Amino acid sequence: MPGPTGRLSRRRILALSALAAAVPFGVVPRPTPAVGGDTDANAYQKAFEAALAADQNVRRYTVPGREILYRPRQLLAADIDAKRVATWLRNHDYPVTVGAGFAGVTRLLFDRETDIPGVVGKLRDPRQWPGQPVPAVQPHHVLIGLGNIMGNPGTPPRVAPALPPPDPTRFGEGAGVTVGICDTGIWQQAGSYHPQWLGGAYLPQLDDEDPLYVHTDVLAMQGGHGTFVAGVVRQAAPGVRVDPEQALDPTGVGDEATVVAALSRLAPQVSVFNLSLGGYTLDDQPSLPLANALAVLPTTSAVVAAAGNAGTSRPLWPAALDRVLAVAAVSQTSGGLVPAADSCFGPWVDACALGERHSTYVEGQLPLPGRPVRLFHGFAIWAGTSFATAHVSGRLAALMTAGGLSADAARTTLLAAPRWHPDYGVLVG
Repeated sequence: MPGPTGRLSRRRILALSALAAAVPFGVVPRPTPAVGGDTDANAYQKAFEAALAADQNVRRYTVPGREILYRPRQLLAADIDAKRVATWLRNHDYPVTVGAGFAGVTRLLFDRETDIPGVVGKLRDPRQWPGQPVPAVQPHHVLIGLGNIMGNPGTPPRVAPALPPPDPTRFGEGAGVTVGICDTGIWQQAGSYHPQWLGGAYLPQLDDEDPLYVHTDVLAMQGGHGTFVAGVVRQAAPGVRVDPEQALDPTGVGDEATVVAALSRLAPQVSVFNLSLGGYTLDDQPSLPLANALAVLPTTSAVVAAAGNAGTSRPLWPAALDRVLAVAAVSQTSGGLVPAADSCFGPWVDACALGERHSTYVEGQLPLPGRPVRLFHGFAIWAGTSFATAHVSGRLAALMTAGGLSADAARTTLLAAPRWHPDYGVLVG
């Protein structure tokens, strides 16, 4: 058996891939999302939109098909280009100062409200740089915990009974592997409230805690998202350890800087990086800081990210980066598995898994406009590519222990199976 960095024969890859693809593959049609959607989903989206609108540090670019969320008065430039970009801006009546940089980019700060996408468009125009290379510039993109992003329906968590305890015969799955979870953080009481699933599975740290609540026991729109994700990972590999880090606020909002910072705080033993979050970028260009941050991770590691819940083929980042295993969602119907109506899709998607999951959650109430208040007592059912992603991260950990593989080799093994659907990748059971 090869060691953690050993090479695998094609025969060994195909044999191990049976652990990942537990359901027969086939080409199935993509469903069309229902017009109007579910009442609770609409109420959830309405509440999220209201919370987003109240965030003074988020701006929208609303050109159809090119929509993004971004931080106001900030522009990111590759470090090598920052000086000449700053000079160009000042020469064109855009006074800027240099802010804190991260992941190979310099943050240029404007002293007034500015059309950042418009400025980036000018800077990307080769005519502005005769005889010079065009600089690498972009807005500072806002990223969202999935799912709620750019008008996708999203679904709220549903109240659920307690999970049965983990099967003790499966504690070897993922043993010795640590999955890093960059998300909303983790509930302060997660380990004590869920001793069988999360107790002892992570090292509690103050800066990892999910604030959860808007006030008293009223949950923010994605308060508890990270705790739910951690439970899904552990169900997929009950022996795995997790390292939760806060990259998003409890509304589910973060940005490229907060995700990069969360990645940098993960323990060195993390080998699988779970990113159940994402965002669109201006002109669908890869996120420069995220690409830089992921490029310096160990080559033996694996990064798994959600493909998004907007129901389109538009690439979502960081999932669409070559370095990343992008995960879509499928739904269980009476006729079998079908692509989830709200899941993003496309040739850039590598794998898919069931998006609806029953997992560890938090205590609190979630009011939705015009709908009954939902009272949670530690468990929930939730659907989206976030949770399909968490399942795939856990199964990667299980493959690592089953085959003595590095995370990257486990990724190769998983992706050796035939694609279940051209736009959804390998089906992970």
